[in-house]
Amino acid sequence: MRGRFLGSIGLRFFSTTLLLALALVAGRIGAQQSAAKPPQSGAQSGSQSGQHDMHDMQGMQHGDMSADDQAQKLVNDQMLPGHHHMGAHMHMTPRRTATAADWARADQVALELRDSIERFKDYRVALSEGYVPFLPNLPQPMYHFTNNRNGFLEAFTFDAARPTSLLYKKTAGGYELIGAMYTMARTATEEQLNERVPLSVASWHLHTNLCMPKRGQPMDMTKFGLAGSIATQAACDASGGKFFPVIFGWMVHVYPFESTREKIWEQ
Repeated sequence: MRGRFLGSIGLRFFSTTLLLALALVAGRIGAQQSAAKPPQSGAQSGSQSGQHDMHDMQGMQHGDMSADDQAQKLVNDQMLPGHHHMGAHMHMTPRRTATAADWARADQVALELRDSIERFKDYRVALSEGYVPFLPNLPQPMYHFTNNRNGFLEAFTFDAARPTSLLYKKTAGGYELIGAMYTMARTATEEQLNERVPLSVASWHLHTNLCMPKRGQPMDMTKFGLAGSIATQAACDASGGKFFPVIFGWMVHVYPFESTREKIWEQ
């Protein structure tokens, strides 16, 4: 029974990864900080927040295009070279003053991660262990191979050796592993995020203020999506769109094979 339950949750979680990948495929997010508080930042249980995230994203799949088609169109039309500065569409945790204890804890996370994903340098091993690439045939600066079971578990517990996604660069012969991504429920507090990865070392980020067209509306890329001009509920309502204050949950990238601490935790 428990296995069937987790399998069902995993399938539902998979349907949400389409739009998660939207927010990520543009490469390493520029470390811009926002003073605004993230929407719905109060503490809730992991199960409650996970249900809210899934419910919201199911609503985003309504429209003339399937969720996959919408995702591919957004990626194609909104891809920017280099860093993808999303402005009002991204919220980052403010950077704290680092202590020796913070760096020691971050070093341990990076070490455990590096050891655990070493085997995934052969991307075929990642595929065999449930990591699924998002739009592998679409040119991207960085490819996310996501394990939906890991993403589900991240809502409840943290294991440095169990990232939600692996990050790859495309090569002539396949893929080169460059890092990984951890996730946490969008309702997590800064202190809860700090317990996993110190906020003095890395900035967690949320993708925010997304307006999507409703069924039958054309997909005007200048207005809608993560690079669109609409970033408020009022403006989205005026355009007849559907507004999402937050897309999914918190995310942080780690590049454990880099040579310095700063590059390992570069956001």
